[in-house]
Amino acid sequence: MDKTKLILSILAATILAGWGVRWVMNRSGNSLTKLTSLTSQNKQDSRVNLVSPQEFASLAKEKNAFIVDVHTPEQTHIPGTNAVIPYDKIATNIYQLPADKSTPILVYCRSGSMSGKASAEIAALGYSNVYDLDGGANAYKESNVSVSLSPATHPLGTVVYGDVATTTFTLTNYSPLPLKITRVSTSCGCTKAEVEKDELAGYESTTVNVSFDPAVHKDDTDLGDLSRTIYIETDNPNFPNLESTITATVIKK
Repeated sequence: MDKTKLILSILAATILAGWGVRWVMNRSGNSLTKLTSLTSQNKQDSRVNLVSPQEFASLAKEKNAFIVDVHTPEQTHIPGTNAVIPYDKIATNIYQLPADKSTPILVYCRSGSMSGKASAEIAALGYSNVYDLDGGANAYKESNVSVSLSPATHPLGTVVYGDVATTTFTLTNYSPLPLKITRVSTSCGCTKAEVEKDELAGYESTTVNVSFDPAVHKDDTDLGDLSRTIYIETDNPNFPNLESTITATVIKK
């Protein structure tokens, strides 16, 4: 190969590398052979940590972890999910994310495609601990089975004696088998709980409606700082008993 052809070949390879594509000379030295594409679209964002379902489950147990489902259309959420934001509407919903940008943000979708895009955008917004679930909820289901009632505690804040406070919990059957709710009860007559559905298919959830009436006993037994428990029993032998609590500070005006 003369010097002119050599220079042109090197120049072409340099330009193509700038386009995100690697090339090499073949053995004959007469042409360029394409090796791999390295475009920014298919590279994992270096600011995002791609984690396995097992790692994701472990991180989710951290007290300050914030879990975001970005799949669209909406799906049954992994238990403990804190926010549901469509993957292509992250920037306009930043108010749903924690103000502290060092908070661990755990992101998932159904298969991992949408969460990859959302995770990169969350990192670009300044969050320094972003974790993307590899394989999405589909992969997570294979190694994480549960029946859960969330949140674990729901603070009602200040409740005026004579008023009735209401809130909701989410009961999720995160397993492939159907679930029957056999009993719903509470720790005090001042608290009532009712499930919207008492039979759930695999990977289905339902709402648990809870009301708290501190004046039900018509005395002062439900004044001050209180905690009341909601109990749910199921026919799943691995998760037969579930419970969550409400807290309140009851005052008289």
